[in-house]
Amino acid sequence: MTAPSATAIPRGGVSTGRVLIRTCAAEWTRLWTVRATWGFLAAAAVAMVGIGAIAGFEAAAEAPAPQGDPAWAVAPVAAMPAQFALLALALIAVTSDYATGGIVPTLQWTPRRGVLFLARTLVAVGGATSVGILLGSGSALAAFAAARPSLTLPVGEGLDALGTIAFVVAAGAAFAVGLGFLLRTTAGALVTVFLGMLVLPLLLPQFGYPWMSALAEVLPGSGAAFLLLGQVPGMTETSSVVSLLGWAGGALLLGWLRLARDDANR
Repeated sequence: MTAPSATAIPRGGVSTGRVLIRTCAAEWTRLWTVRATWGFLAAAAVAMVGIGAIAGFEAAAEAPAPQGDPAWAVAPVAAMPAQFALLALALIAVTSDYATGGIVPTLQWTPRRGVLFLARTLVAVGGATSVGILLGSGSALAAFAAARPSLTLPVGEGLDALGTIAFVVAAGAAFAVGLGFLLRTTAGALVTVFLGMLVLPLLLPQFGYPWMSALAEVLPGSGAAFLLLGQVPGMTETSSVVSLLGWAGGALLLGWLRLARDDANR
């Protein structure tokens, strides 16, 4: 018996597409087998469904009770506080590997850093967005059930409300993922997310300086607040969308550059 020829071994290796699919599957399993994921999911569920139920009971108790109002109106309002649990979920999906040192064996299993970056981003953003859509529906259903027959569930308004929630959560989660790859620390990335999405947009206009108000308007939190609540002075739908996309894209670019160029364990 002769030894197999070296030319019989395929030289091309596994295709990038197949590696990406396998990495996405591994990242998806990893995301949903971490205890913190379910903690953030529970917090978001309590916030969104709870706010929906409270709004429904309040509508039913009004005299006279509203007739024909869409229950979907409560979903974006409930998503405003609940989004932070979903952003933290996406961020932890990135930074937990750095906290435990698991990023080293992760890159040994998937040495193509671009594939790992894309897979982890797709899974984290896709998971957070899917949960946001599901809980947005649950929030409206809770309001509808608590206020029947005062509130309605028109399909067209439901698609608009869920589409808005999906965009805001996806952009915010992408921003959080980019910061996770860039900063590599859970505490630092969480603080930065909360500053950009909540604290600074609310705090800066209170000082009364025009330049501070202008700065607050370009922060991602102002864009999210306008799209979900529609009550942010100086903001428009276009500026809100551009702001969220710009921050998300910039954070992802910086995160990718650090992953590609720096040592993973530093």
